[in-house]
Amino acid sequence: MRERLSNIDATGLALSDKLININRVAKVMKGGKRLSFSALVVTGDGNGHVGIGLGKANEVPVAITKANAIARRNLIKVSLAGSSIPYETKVKFGAAEVFLKPAAPGTGIIAGGSVRAVLEAVGIKDILTKSMGSPNRINVAKATILALSRLKDPKQELAKRRGTPKEENPAVVDIINLCLRQSDQCLYEAKNTGRDRVILENPDGTKKISEFGTGK
Repeated sequence: MRERLSNIDATGLALSDKLININRVAKVMKGGKRLSFSALVVTGDGNGHVGIGLGKANEVPVAITKANAIARRNLIKVSLAGSSIPYETKVKFGAAEVFLKPAAPGTGIIAGGSVRAVLEAVGIKDILTKSMGSPNRINVAKATILALSRLKDPKQELAKRRGTPKEENPAVVDIINLCLRQSDQCLYEAKNTGRDRVILENPDGTKKISEFGTGK
């Protein structure tokens, strides 16, 4: 049994299937040739979910049905930036190599073949692409899926690297809100010493300093 690529439930998604390619395979047996078919299908909801499947059977409809079921089991979630991708990426799968680059709104999908089918299924509308190496449609489609799966949200990655920010002291938040509602000048200082300082400056020039611990 094939292993699932993700745990995304396809039942709650409005998925649409698209047939990319059908290949006829002839196997020479002792009594003659035995024909079989392989179908490559991409499925997606146009909102960041996409998957591909390759089904094989002795009849074309059965092969397409198998490919659809496999594609729905292999759904991935893609990080998008509006109608494009957040940054450019280049991925190689087998002998096929795919380069994806974000584009300005209104550019459209500059791609063809398997790359275009996958990008349309995921919901990307503006992108520049280049397919290099082998023109095999299966490997090109898998390279495109691999490139999309490696995309990360820049904001979330930056937050992970910087660490979780400390929570503000509720007392300091109340003082700052009070300053914003008053006409007096208010200065707020958050130092790395573990204490927050609020400076209230009155119209007569006098200052009132209040310090609050941050729990360190």
